[in-house]
Amino acid sequence: MADWTQLPKELLELISKRLGTHYDVIRFRSVCSTWRSAVTAPNRCRNRFAPRFPLLPISSQFSLSKRSVFLLGSPTTSTQTNAWSPSSWVIKIEEDPMNGRVQLLNPLSRSRFDSLPDNFPKPLNLLDFRVLELGEEYVLHYLTHHSVGNLYMEKVVLSCLEDNVNDFIILTIHVSGKLAMFKSSVKKWAIIQDMPSPFDDVILYKGNFYAVDNTGRTVVVGLDFETNLIAMPVFGGDKKFLVDSKGELLLVDMYLSIESEPGSSSSSAGFGLVEEYFENLALYMNERTVKFKVFKLDDVGKQWVEAKDLDNRVLFLGDGCTFSASIEDLSVCRGNCIIYVDNFFYSLGEEDGASEHCDIGVFDLESGSIGPLTKFPQFSQLFWPPPHWISSTTASDAQINVGDSA
Repeated sequence: MADWTQLPKELLELISKRLGTHYDVIRFRSVCSTWRSAVTAPNRCRNRFAPRFPLLPISSQFSLSKRSVFLLGSPTTSTQTNAWSPSSWVIKIEEDPMNGRVQLLNPLSRSRFDSLPDNFPKPLNLLDFRVLELGEEYVLHYLTHHSVGNLYMEKVVLSCLEDNVNDFIILTIHVSGKLAMFKSSVKKWAIIQDMPSPFDDVILYKGNFYAVDNTGRTVVVGLDFETNLIAMPVFGGDKKFLVDSKGELLLVDMYLSIESEPGSSSSSAGFGLVEEYFENLALYMNERTVKFKVFKLDDVGKQWVEAKDLDNRVLFLGDGCTFSASIEDLSVCRGNCIIYVDNFFYSLGEEDGASEHCDIGVFDLESGSIGPLTKFPQFSQLFWPPPHWISSTTASDAQINVGDSA
């Protein structure tokens, strides 16, 4: 059997340069003393579990930060744990560039958790878990009030040129529905005029920018601001998402239905009628997700072909990023599902008339069933609160300092 500790230093250095995050380098160095001595620690701080840059000024109006979504796996195997005990946990992290402390966020939204459980370890030792990076998102922060009205950003994707974080390009969607691109070399935003219909989503796929509009028309966006058609429209749904699923580009079409609550009429007149109208509209009318369709790209025919299954994978549709994972990585028995952000108020039919606001929904592509996360126990255990095995960690060099958002 080969002795991995005897790999040449030059080969170890080449491998380390291909690692995507600071944490990957830390894990790499923890294998043995030989590997540790061959590769230097991340130059920012060897104890920080963080993206390559936590905060990157890009102009006088904006700054850019990166958040990463990770899957933490239980240190014990599935045969050692109870069948109903969660063995995986999905979490999003963002590091404070000033003190290195990490904030934990909902993996599918931009909301932070108000507080951590009393027994949550601070710091958290990452060498105790199986760790897999599922996705990443970038967030533009406004530095002046004037920029808010000038350039509103939704999803943001970034590409570093020649693996240099100081030479990068950003693509996002402008409030007009057009694409907006920022190049660090010229430090200026440019609006791309190609827009038969407003764009819904953007993604960095195999080193290229892809964008899809609300008809399903999909283009590759070049660094020269030119767009090339790669797929014709897919009509039917109301919102389109692009997902990289194990190296394959997928289009997810979300179907919405606007429903009003019975007895929600307004009878007021006179002063405040407009304000009351919009208040009633917000209270009683909700966009409810009713189904999804998934398509695979036929790049030769330049069309999207409907897919009936996801090869036992699970797709995640978040506010700022999309990603996928296998049922093996998630330690669940059920695949071919879509987990998504949902703002509909699901009526639980309780005797006291209570209703539950569910911000995460699940859609089963095979059966067509859809419902709140709480109705799918295997998936709900992937999210907050943290599983019990998170608290049983020990100290090491590969740890993060976790802080409350308050």
